[in-house]
Amino acid sequence: MNAVITINGEALTSDPLGAAYWPRERALIVSDLHFEKGSSFAARGVMLPPYDTRTTLMRLAALMRKYRPARVISLGDAFHDAEAESRMDDEDAARLERLMGEADWLWILGNHDPEPPARFAAACEIETRIGALTFRHEPKPGAAPGEIAGHLHPCARVVSEGRTLRRRCFAVGAERMVMPAMGAYTGGLNVRDAAFAPLFDAPTAWVMGADGVYPIAAARLAPDVSGAARARA
Repeated sequence: MNAVITINGEALTSDPLGAAYWPRERALIVSDLHFEKGSSFAARGVMLPPYDTRTTLMRLAALMRKYRPARVISLGDAFHDAEAESRMDDEDAARLERLMGEADWLWILGNHDPEPPARFAAACEIETRIGALTFRHEPKPGAAPGEIAGHLHPCARVVSEGRTLRRRCFAVGAERMVMPAMGAYTGGLNVRDAAFAPLFDAPTAWVMGADGVYPIAAARLAPDVSGAARARA
């Protein structure tokens, strides 16, 4: 079940794979793909299964099939570091190139990928405004009507009837939204963390479940217990 979230008067469809679709513009919005994070860790001696890029691309391909967008907007940190393109497996690179051929592509530059990609060339911006919405990687403190951003990798922790659930989420206020990270190896920052305080008075967490996206009011959101916080990367 998808859910419609209204930001600054614009209706966006949130998807349980962690993307948003803007029907009026036929635009698919994704954030923090972090391609080749696994190989970056491996280069530093932290061995992880080297399939994170492929998993993320499979999610992206499923979204492209579902929505058939005319435009894809990637909100920064698509590549985990400056060498990520060169480390990408040939099959994965070819898959990304095919997906890019199916729609107009816009890379918003992030802190992990501050320079335009060379191998996967497309339009690049620090930020851009389309209609009532502004797309950037890092959310700006204070009022920002229509802002759609990433960077913070929001997660929600909900405690109910003795059970605890911690999931990625869309952090949503009346005028702005912070997107979940889509990358397979990305961590998450609790929406009760102080980093969200300059952005929202009381965000609603639209939590990603297996089959849908579900709104959880701020009053039901719990902070992480000591040792439970998941670092962004």
